[in-house]
Amino acid sequence: MQSYQIFQGLKVLELAGVLAGPAVGQFFAELGADVVKVESRQGGDVTRSWKLPSEKPEEPVSAYFSAVNWGKRSICLNLRDQPDVHLLSRLIEEADVVLVSFRPGDERLRGLDPESLLHRFPKLLIGEIRGYPEPDQRVGYDALLQAESGFMYLNREPGQLPVKMPVALIDLLAAHQLKEGLLVAMLNKMKTGRGAIVSVSLLEAALASLANQATNYLVAGADPEPIGSSHPNIAPYGTLFLTKDERYVVPAIGNDRQFRDFLEVLGLEECITQPEFQRNADRVTHRERLNATLAKAIATFSSDELLAACVQKSVPLGVVKRVGEALRSSLAKDVFHQSLFGIGLRQTVFKINGSKGHHLPPPPTLDAEATAVLTGWLGMRPDEAEEWRSGRIS
Repeated sequence: MQSYQIFQGLKVLELAGVLAGPAVGQFFAELGADVVKVESRQGGDVTRSWKLPSEKPEEPVSAYFSAVNWGKRSICLNLRDQPDVHLLSRLIEEADVVLVSFRPGDERLRGLDPESLLHRFPKLLIGEIRGYPEPDQRVGYDALLQAESGFMYLNREPGQLPVKMPVALIDLLAAHQLKEGLLVAMLNKMKTGRGAIVSVSLLEAALASLANQATNYLVAGADPEPIGSSHPNIAPYGTLFLTKDERYVVPAIGNDRQFRDFLEVLGLEECITQPEFQRNADRVTHRERLNATLAKAIATFSSDELLAACVQKSVPLGVVKRVGEALRSSLAKDVFHQSLFGIGLRQTVFKINGSKGHHLPPPPTLDAEATAVLTGWLGMRPDEAEEWRSGRIS
């Protein structure tokens, strides 16, 4: 399959760490951009050190860092050191896109706030990720935003403690918002020649992603309550049922026809005419009775038997899988980057005319390609770049 490299020749400077900003950087890298990751001299991106007990302490690239840093080049700078800040300014001058995510206030002390950058470089596209919208100056972390946006409150069974989602989903939602905003800004730049500041906060990205849970409150006045994996508006949708072989299955019934077919699969034809199950609204009202009826029937099937029967009748049903099981599926083969040095996740899984983003080299070791960046972006002689690099290492 051919690769799609629409951003070939685009220079992206990544002044962001952890997950959200780097996810945007890898997105551009997968589509052909030259992405340079600026890291601190004190260990680099903090996620390099976020290792599982099974990982080797001396390895320069952690599993977490590997999630969103494929295909980049690393250069270390000390942004409290004036010569390094001056060199960073030269790199910014060469860049087409700069990704920033600073602690509130830090960027202004160094003249790296988006407004100052755009004033100095009017054609620059600046992608900024904040924790909270102005004027809130708190540092934002995914766990805090899961709590403060309502996600944690809803993510539990009734009567249980709120639970954080097991991935930094708010970071990833904000990354998608920033990608979209930067693409819109690129289209506008093609028309006007002007750069732009594209800013997104984790909080606003989280709130916008509440979707129907938000409009249940805004439109219908119903403040959502936790109901486990069930759906507040649809039944049976998302509810867990245990099969004979002790696998959990999840139906996702979206209309009355699918429900009738599901009853036929389960041998519950007598329930089709029962008034409390006739329409979706009836099933939502009588959810407990519905679930008890379905659970008894589903427990007589193995997961494979039930899934095959549902596929045959075009009834949407899935089997709950562990992460490893899901990743080992043949359907997952296009979501990986693979190299001699390891395997990682793609940020672009869409295809355009059958083509997808190209495979990338593995995540960079710290400061590994500083010399190549200085010669390629700034035109330094190789000996001059090496001299600068060796002289700045602390």
